[in-house]
Amino acid sequence: MSAQFVHLRLHSEYSLVDGLVRLKPLAAKAAELRMPAIALTDFNNFFGLVKFYKAVQGAGVKPILGSDVLIADESGEGSPSQLVLLISDNTGYKNLTTLISKGYQEGQRQGIPTIRLSWLEELNEGLIALSGGRLGEIGISLISGRRADAETSLQRLMAIFPDRFYLELQRTGRPDEEDYLHAAVDLADVFSCPLVATNDVRFIAADEYEAHEARVCIYEGRTLDDPRRERRYSESQYIRSAEEMAELFSDIPEALENTLEIAKRCNLDLRLGEYFLPDYPIPDGMTMSDFFIEESRSGLLERLTSLFDPSAPDFDVKQKVYQDRLNFELDIIIEMGFPGYFLIVMDFIRWAKTNDIPVGPGRGSGAGSLVAYALKITDLDPIEYDLLFERFLNPERVSMPDFDIDFCMEGRDRVIAYVAEQYGRDAVSQIVTFGTMAAKAVVRDVARVQGKSYGLADKLSKLIPFEVGMTLEKAVDQEEDLEKFLKADEEASEIWSMALQLEGVSRNCGKHAGGVVIAPTQITDFAPIYCDESGAGIVTQFDKNDVEDAGLVKFDFLGLRTLTIIDWAMKMINKTREDNGEDLLLLEKIPLDDADTYGLMQRAETTAVFQLESRGMKELIRKLGPDRFEDIVALVALFRPGPLQSGMVDDFINRKKGRAEVSYPHPQYQHECLKASLEPTYGVILYQEQVMQIAQEMGGYTLGGADLLRRAMGKKNATEMAKQRDLFVQGAVGKGFAENLASNIFDLMEKFAGYGFNKSHSAAYALVAYQTGWLKTHYPAEFMAATISSDMDKTDKVVTFIDECRAMNLDLLPPDVNKGQFHFSVDERGGVIYGLGAIKGLGEGPVGAIIESRGEGGKFKDLFDFCARVDSRKVNKRALEAMIRSGAFDEIGPDGEIGYKRSVMMACMDEAVKLAEQHVRNKVSGMGDLFGESVVESASEINYNAYAAIRTLTDKERLNGEKETLGLYLTGHPIDEYENELKEMVPSRIVDLRPGKDGAIVSGMVIGMRVMKNKRGDSFAFLTLDDKSGRIELSVWAEKYNAYREILSKDALLVVKGAISEDSFTGGLKMVADSIQSIYEARCSKLRCLELTIPADSIDWAEKVHSTLGGYRDGNCKITVDYHQDHARGTLYLGNDWKIQPQDELIARLREQFGQNSVIMRYD
Repeated sequence: MSAQFVHLRLHSEYSLVDGLVRLKPLAAKAAELRMPAIALTDFNNFFGLVKFYKAVQGAGVKPILGSDVLIADESGEGSPSQLVLLISDNTGYKNLTTLISKGYQEGQRQGIPTIRLSWLEELNEGLIALSGGRLGEIGISLISGRRADAETSLQRLMAIFPDRFYLELQRTGRPDEEDYLHAAVDLADVFSCPLVATNDVRFIAADEYEAHEARVCIYEGRTLDDPRRERRYSESQYIRSAEEMAELFSDIPEALENTLEIAKRCNLDLRLGEYFLPDYPIPDGMTMSDFFIEESRSGLLERLTSLFDPSAPDFDVKQKVYQDRLNFELDIIIEMGFPGYFLIVMDFIRWAKTNDIPVGPGRGSGAGSLVAYALKITDLDPIEYDLLFERFLNPERVSMPDFDIDFCMEGRDRVIAYVAEQYGRDAVSQIVTFGTMAAKAVVRDVARVQGKSYGLADKLSKLIPFEVGMTLEKAVDQEEDLEKFLKADEEASEIWSMALQLEGVSRNCGKHAGGVVIAPTQITDFAPIYCDESGAGIVTQFDKNDVEDAGLVKFDFLGLRTLTIIDWAMKMINKTREDNGEDLLLLEKIPLDDADTYGLMQRAETTAVFQLESRGMKELIRKLGPDRFEDIVALVALFRPGPLQSGMVDDFINRKKGRAEVSYPHPQYQHECLKASLEPTYGVILYQEQVMQIAQEMGGYTLGGADLLRRAMGKKNATEMAKQRDLFVQGAVGKGFAENLASNIFDLMEKFAGYGFNKSHSAAYALVAYQTGWLKTHYPAEFMAATISSDMDKTDKVVTFIDECRAMNLDLLPPDVNKGQFHFSVDERGGVIYGLGAIKGLGEGPVGAIIESRGEGGKFKDLFDFCARVDSRKVNKRALEAMIRSGAFDEIGPDGEIGYKRSVMMACMDEAVKLAEQHVRNKVSGMGDLFGESVVESASEINYNAYAAIRTLTDKERLNGEKETLGLYLTGHPIDEYENELKEMVPSRIVDLRPGKDGAIVSGMVIGMRVMKNKRGDSFAFLTLDDKSGRIELSVWAEKYNAYREILSKDALLVVKGAISEDSFTGGLKMVADSIQSIYEARCSKLRCLELTIPADSIDWAEKVHSTLGGYRDGNCKITVDYHQDHARGTLYLGNDWKIQPQDELIARLREQFGQNSVIMRYD
């Protein structure tokens, strides 16, 4: 008889701290070695349990489930010890689930979960324990020579696990193993404790040891050659065959036999695929189904009276269509046992709407349900938009319904908290996700643990294309330069070789963005939970797929920022309407045929419009020219790689524009019966629902069967497709259609089904897109203020949206302490007021203090008044300075132009703060009456007038202050300073450019810059130049980019020569750079001389000229000095020794000393 052995201790990739075993290859290996069973014992978690169970069982091997746990030293002095717990039955499963959960919730120490022996005394039933080898409590005592302690521990554990405790032996070549083994065998003999052999598996094959060491180092943040790193693993911890284990333990055969005995005792039958719905509270005297039907019917009646006129003669006819559909859906939902699911979703959506938390109109296939529409789960009429219920819930394909619900970002957590309160905090949890070692990251990680240079890692990582789903293997196939580099560089090849072994391995866990599960009892009756050390951030240890297999119902609470934007905009709009005595605007009542909104879309002015704002989408919108709601639904579905690459998009556009024949679906193969379903898309099979409708109309399918056909087409299973083709053609022939027509129509369906999109999802998101477009069209200031507010912590987004405001000719006002709010807001004249919260260094606390003070004491009179009234502990000097430089105090500054106002306030800021502090001290000491009740009264002589002689900020200083505090230039443009000079140097403006082969010269500031890499890995850039008259996109190809990269940066002022051509995307012009100069380089090349005029009243002017020019000599620009008195005038031509470098700083200093008009630059 051949040797037999079962591995009872094994860590997979889901152990996270160590383990390199992937579950599907593990199942294949166990089957290959003909092992009767195999165990998974990841460290204190069940992350991989369901996947392991299904994979191993599917390979014909018995799965044994368990976990390696750490037992806390209850004296508090020693380190935790290891123990292996294996599940023998359902009770054991529940007990281990509870233990693992308690380990995270109550036993975490420095982020490491531990279990107490006292818990095991209570929760041991159904569990078999292995001692943990030399690192178990008994092993540690034996190796330390504390035999008596080992005996005490053994007796206690044997008492906790009667006839279920085994002393674990290992021979993996690690230190102290043999010493421990002999001592353990002796101890077992004395106390009649059975022995068991394990190989403490961490990887499948022996040659994966190095990769496993790297995996451990990545987790621990160490390098492989770190001398302080503990070497805890050996090359022998792979999946040894039964024969290898038999040879290894030939002297202790019972240790192998006991693995089989334990395997026989472990008989957990996981109940997967059953659903356990939480109970929804219903009124007494009603069944769940009765209540569900009543709510649905009353909800539908409410919807119908809103949609149609109940007094109209055809109302009954329309009502019957809806009622028939509702009854059909109700029957299926009740038959499948899901009324409770719908009622729970209805409940928390109803609560959200009652509590002013915006909810999306729908998402995914759920928008196809009329019951969902009646219960106000969704807000899109599925009958009007031809959405199919069977796409959501199909009686012929039993699966849980799955509503994905969008909430506004601000309110989502409140809804989750409500659900936890309503159904019990122990019954509600979010869901775990796993971060994996993706292509670019794994290369960097491996390089770090191998001690390779950062530069090498960076280069290697950057050679991997940035693309969703990119793998190392794909990268080598796609990038010729990468392949060459790996062949040429030995160190790079070493990194790559290791990275290939680690790519895709789970490395950490996080929280699913919106997944929430509700259990009928406690969550831990179904899955263990994971949380951080504080007990917060609770998630199930099963991911979104496994949690459903375990029987828990998943709800997706997704956060959609657009809903927040709409909500903020609507609040601003309705406040204004209310103040003006107008009715409140109801978004659900806006017309879906507004010509102005479609006009905005046709012009592709869709920045900030949901789903329609990307560059590629704008290009598609220009071509398509949407003029009805169905076109927006189509846009959402068309803008995906499949349709874009298949020719479907061009076909759709050509049919819409009349450039191609509209046929249903093909000029050679069409039928009138398909027109109704294909007409909205001009005969193109765009949606999955259309595939289902064709199958029903022509092939005689039920819609449930048609849904199965749709899924089969999506999976492209050849055998299944052949079967479905026969069914379709037979059904069509049976209905009187020609066989040839049916076969060809099936071919077209099959072709387009691969690209088809879910119309329910597309229609729901198209509605949100239309709503944002409508708001942008009719309430542009409120919409843009809300949009900027939603992203005001991201400077690049703010800059983009501010540019859009300017393009829309909106009046953009600086921050204002007397009018501004934390967010961007709108004044009574429709101007957008910059949000105080967008000033860098000014958070919600300081802004809250400002608004509170303003509310209590009215508007601030000046900076002194502000400092006296606002607590200096909340708004400190740094915040004050930022507010002055950003323009927030401009309205309460001294009279004069902006630069002067800000200069005076910066100068008097310290004094204002001191006065305010003194005033507080006076009030505290009771001297307020003596010195006056306010700063103005107590020191009336100190005001702006005391600083009247202060120097005005230059335009550059003022604009730089705005840039540093707001992230952009608000009250001007840096190019203003150079306007006259640029007219001399570069006479053409961007607005005057025309396409042509001859090179044009243009100047402007870089307001946008994208650096990309070509296939050879060389960098090139696209720049957006702005000269106030207009903008142009500048392409700087690789050769020119390398030549000029030092001067290419955001906000740089450039003079560019290049060819101009038409830009088919924007409809404007684009330029390809031939040569580029900075403004200083252009000045040096064009400037003939600098003329300095000395005013007649200037004193010591020669000394001033001498000292000012001194630091800028050794240049190429000549200087002439024009000096005149009342009785004489002369021009001095300074010699070559006084040729200067005409830098901005020099010109600014000369103008400051001798007057703004004293410097004239003469150009060739």
